[in-house]
Amino acid sequence: MTNPNIDLKPVSEFIPEEAPKRHIIEMSPDKHEVAISTEGLQVRYGDKLSLSEGDLRFERYKITSLIGASGSGKSTFLRSLNRMNDGVATVSGKIMYRGLDINSKNIDVYEMRRHIGMVFQRPNPFAKSIYDNITFALTQRGKYTREQLDEIVETSLKQAALWDQVKDELNKSALALSGGQAQRLVIARALALKPDILLLDEPSSALDPISSAQFEDTLLELKKYYTIIIVTHNMQQAARISDYTAFFHMGKVIEYDLTRKIFTRPKVQLTNDYISGNFG
Repeated sequence: MTNPNIDLKPVSEFIPEEAPKRHIIEMSPDKHEVAISTEGLQVRYGDKLSLSEGDLRFERYKITSLIGASGSGKSTFLRSLNRMNDGVATVSGKIMYRGLDINSKNIDVYEMRRHIGMVFQRPNPFAKSIYDNITFALTQRGKYTREQLDEIVETSLKQAALWDQVKDELNKSALALSGGQAQRLVIARALALKPDILLLDEPSSALDPISSAQFEDTLLELKKYYTIIIVTHNMQQAARISDYTAFFHMGKVIEYDLTRKIFTRPKVQLTNDYISGNFG
């Protein structure tokens, strides 16, 4: 299945023309198509090693949940996947996306983030209209006609399951939206850039149960077109929506498998202790 809204540029465009081109390395064959993978990934904040073992392969058009206690390294890992740790941590190892190590220093990070979008824990709409929230990044880095922008706004809001609620209020401030609406707006803003992968860092932790359920329904629809990797503390949420689950503990990936296996037949006792609540 391909994403009808995605316009993937050659990965070589992640590298500025003046920079030497790196050798393109093909991923190892797998029976399932891999969207992104990590090899020997480690993250240090100063002298502190926050992530010491983070080798994972994420299947395309699936939802993968990253679970674990606070401080286990899951958010640190997630933020590394689109270089959000740049400038605050030292990230070593490879992050392979479409045959290219995007952890290379020669990568155009801004262009790469168009392909690998991120939504944070708390909704952060800009102090602009709903319409301008979605088009802001586009107009900063490209030229679009009003008709093109209108189409992108409608498509993105529909994909984020927000269009019907705001289609008559696009010029109103995004700051007036409810928490659930604001979070879906932030997702629509990310989708407007036509990404390939969506990274979500506890996106529903601040939402009420009804908004959280609606948000989960939205993610299940989005996985038809996007690869989704989500950090969540909500075990029920991980069990409901994810195809795969990775359990992190003390900066290491302890177990990674199909979600149904993680929650019913974990292979590692530490995983079982965490899932069952006998942890700490």
